[in-house]
This record gives sequence, C-alpha cells and structure tokens, in this order.
Amino acid sequence: MIIIPARLNSSRFTNKVLVDIIGLPMVIRTAKQVASLDEVVIATDSTEVMSLAKHYNINAILTSTAHKSGTDRINEAANLLNLNDDEIIINVQADEPFIEHHVIQAIINKVKSIKKNNENVMITSCYKEINSNLADDPNHVKVILDTNSNAIYFSRVKIPYHRDHYETSVFYGHLGIYGFTKKSLNTFCNLKPSKLEQIEKLEQLRAIENNYTIAMVQVESKSFGIDTQEDLDNSLSLFK
Repeated sequence: MIIIPARLNSSRFTNKVLVDIIGLPMVIRTAKQVASLDEVVIATDSTEVMSLAKHYNINAILTSTAHKSGTDRINEAANLLNLNDDEIIINVQADEPFIEHHVIQAIINKVKSIKKNNENVMITSCYKEINSNLADDPNHVKVILDTNSNAIYFSRVKIPYHRDHYETSVFYGHLGIYGFTKKSLNTFCNLKPSKLEQIEKLEQLRAIENNYTIAMVQVESKSFGIDTQEDLDNSLSLFK
C-alpha cells in the first residue's frame, strides 16, 4: 500500500499540497501519479483534503493534527486501517507529483526481497548520483553508504568531505521515499526522537542512531520534492 501523508500547513510553503499542478491539486496529482503501482491512501489532518480526495475518488483517512512528521501520520493511518504486520507500506510525500514509477517500484521490489530473505532491515529508501554543486544545497539531503549499500549517515551538509578537493567526486542525493513493513513502521515510530535527528532535522537518523539498518537502492530520477515557490516554478518548467 502507498500512503501519502498530507499535512495542510507547511512552514515554508503555505497550503502547498493544494497548489495547482497542471490542473490538479498537488496531493491529488501525486496520488494519481502512483495509483497504477499499488493501492493508494492519503493520510491527512485536513477536512479540505478529505473532500478533495472524495471528489477525485481517492481513498483518504483523517489523522491527528498533532503529528510532527509524515511517518507518524502514515503509521496512524496504517493502524486505523488495521493492516497486517507484514503489509508493505510505501511512504510517498505529497510534494512529489512527478515521481517516476520505476523509483517507487524499485523500493517495492527491495522490500519484497528483504521480506523473502528475512533480512534485518527497518527502512528501505533510495538515492541518486548528484553533482558537486547540488551537493552544496542543504535542501538536498546527502547520504553515504557502506559496502552493502546500507546508509551510514544522512546530512544536509556536503558529505563525504573530500580533503583533496577532487572535482570529479561523486555525491549521493537522498530521495525521500521510504518503504516499511507495518511492523517495522510501528517499531520506528515507537522510538524516541534522537539527538542527530533533532540536529539535522532528518528523522531517518533516528533509525541509524538506534542501530537499525536502512537499505538503499540506487535509482535515476529527475523528480524532487517541492518545498518552496522556486521549487514549484522549477518543477513546472522541467516537467510541464
């Protein structure tokens, strides 16, 4: 199941999940973008979003206004829906209206493989190669990996730091799409927020700091989350 967390208020872009994306509200455009891959549910704190979802025949569930993260919101939704512990849940952010199908499918396939092989993995996510200039941007999260392509660390700063300043250095940009089982999602949300998470404002660091594994899949993608008006303008220019 794909669950899309959709909080109406955003500190950097007011009501961004409702902005027009080629004739549809952003959250609806995102839901329709991924609807062919699996069952889709929007988890929201807004009756307005609930009404929109009903208008466009998309399943939605009303969740608490108190959640501090989208992961907590989808966890509540998964519990309200009484999903089985082994149900695969993909967290697709509402601000990813142009996310490519193959990116979501890669995460679904990886979670299925982890389940089949009974691997001890809490979260599955993905990354792509980015250039040095993009790696300088704190809004684009970077990840470094171990030899098994599991995440060692995520940061808003440029990592790893190349002491010899090689211009050809490769950096990995994190895409904020996450795969869980319902059981691993519950486990994650029952952990207390960690120090590193609070410093970087990156909740996936909670798993690493508590010694859980985040498996990463390399993908190719032009999509990016829309956090600002500039992001919106750039994405419409790129994809329209």
